[in-house]
Amino acid sequence: MRASTVLSFLIVTLLTVLLTGLGIAGQYEDAKAAYERGDYATAFHIFKALADSGDPSGENGLGVLHDTGKGVPQDYAEAMKWYLKAAEQGFAKAQHNLGLMYDQGRGVPQDYEKAMKWYRKAAEQGNAKAQNNLGSMYFKGKGVSQDYGEAMKWYRKAAEQGFAAAQQNLGSLYSEGKGVSQDYTEAAKWYRKAAEQGMAVAQYSLGFLYAQGDGVLKNYAEAAKWYRKAADQGIPQAQNNIGLLYQIGKGVPLDYVLGYMWFDLAASRFPDSERQKREKVVTNRDLLASKMTPEQIAEAERSDFIIDFTGRAGQEFILYGDAPGPFPAGPP
Repeated sequence: MRASTVLSFLIVTLLTVLLTGLGIAGQYEDAKAAYERGDYATAFHIFKALADSGDPSGENGLGVLHDTGKGVPQDYAEAMKWYLKAAEQGFAKAQHNLGLMYDQGRGVPQDYEKAMKWYRKAAEQGNAKAQNNLGSMYFKGKGVSQDYGEAMKWYRKAAEQGFAAAQQNLGSLYSEGKGVSQDYTEAAKWYRKAAEQGMAVAQYSLGFLYAQGDGVLKNYAEAAKWYRKAADQGIPQAQNNIGLLYQIGKGVPLDYVLGYMWFDLAASRFPDSERQKREKVVTNRDLLASKMTPEQIAEAERSDFIIDFTGRAGQEFILYGDAPGPFPAGPP
C-alpha cells in the first residue's frame, strides 16, 4: 500500500513538472511570436511573468527588450541585470548577450576578459553567435592572446551550424592563410554559403574571387552578379568594383554612365575613417569622367537615375580585396 502511494505521488509530481515545463515553453513561444510581429507590449508582459517566476527565458527576453528599447525605454543597466540572472542559470542566449554587453561596453565598462568568459560559456553549449564572437576575440586578440588557430576552431563550429557571419569569417581565414594554409577553394566554398544567405560582405568576397580567378574559374559575369548583390546592400567596395566592370566592359556591357554612377555612389559610402579608399574611388570616377561627354556625366549624376539601392591612385584601377573583418552578432 505504501509503495503504491509513493508511486502515485511520483507520477503526479512528474506530470506536474512536465506540464509546467510545457506551459513555460508555450508562454515563451507566445512571447517570441509577439516580439517578432512587433507587439512588444505583449512580449513584455509574457516575459515579465516568466521572469518573475525565475524562468531564464523570460529573464533573457526582458534583457533583450531593455537592451533594444523595444516596448520599454532603452536601459542597458536593466538589460544587464536580466541577462545576468538568466546567464547565472546557464541560459546560453543570455550568456552570449551578456558577453556582448561587456564586449561593446554597454551598461558596463568595456571588459574583454569578462566578454570572453561569457562567450565561452555560451559557445561551449553550442550557441553559434557566441562561437562566432569567441572566434573574433581570438582573431583580434581581445581579452586573450591573438590566436588564428583558435579563431578558426570557433568560426568553424558556428559555420557548420549555418551561421552566415562565421561562414564569412572562416572564408576570410582561408583566403588570407591565417590559422590555416591559404586555400582559395575552401574560401570560395564558405563565402558562397554565407552569400547565398544574403550576407553582403560574403557576396562581395565571392565576387572578388571570381574577378581574380582565385579558387574558382575567372568569370567576370559571376563577379558582376555577386558584386551587384553586395552593392545593392551598400558595400562600397562592391560598388567600386562593379563600376570598374562597367568601365572596362567585362561581365557587363561597356557603359561609362553606369560606371560613373557606381563610382560616385561608392565614394559617398566610405566613412571618414576610410578616407584613402574614398580618394581612390574618386580617382576612378574622375579618370572615367575624362572619357565622358558632359551629357553623359549629367545623366550619371541625376538623382533619379536607375539605382535599386536598398542599403544602407594614379592611372591604375583598384580592385579591393579587403572585405570587412569579423564583427559581433546582436542579441537574438
